[in-house]
Amino acid sequence: MGKIIKDTAALLAITVVAGFLLGLVYKVTLEPIAHQEELANAKACQEVFADASEFPDAQVDMDAIAANLEENGLEAVTVDAVMEAQDDKGQQLGYVITVTDGEGYGGDIQLSMGVQMDGTLNGISILSISETAGLGMKADTDEFKSQFADKNVEQFAYTKSGAAADNEIDAISGATITTNAVTNGVNAGLLTFQYLKGGN
Repeated sequence: MGKIIKDTAALLAITVVAGFLLGLVYKVTLEPIAHQEELANAKACQEVFADASEFPDAQVDMDAIAANLEENGLEAVTVDAVMEAQDDKGQQLGYVITVTDGEGYGGDIQLSMGVQMDGTLNGISILSISETAGLGMKADTDEFKSQFADKNVEQFAYTKSGAAADNEIDAISGATITTNAVTNGVNAGLLTFQYLKGGN
């Protein structure tokens, strides 16, 4: 009986110490991780809106945006952030919109996109992706992402037979699910832009 109590006390002490150390490690790493995420987001903003120098958060109704996406069949996409893209004088040049699509083959795909005030999409930057190497991961290549750049369209569609119009992009061979997820993410961002401009 005494041995059981002693063993239990030892296990309890180990658990308490381990819990304390895990909590300490979490606190120590929390700030650097948040800082790295902030730097990655800032880099993505600059990548999709090179002409802007400031990216303050836009005042938007996220619930209304989510409802708008759902009405348009894009309920699998979440708008994570909407920022104004401003020049060094505070003049708004457009928006940087960050979205996450849960329809990727390997899970969530998060991307940022820059949209000028006239609706021209500057381009996209993939923030998070875990698709199949050599297939879905091609979504994070310049060859694929550049298809969205400098286009002014309401929505994109992908094709397997060769893009023939501004609103068409070539699907990644063998990775239709990934192509669909990225395209839906971009379309959700464009729909959000149209909502913000009063087009919906």
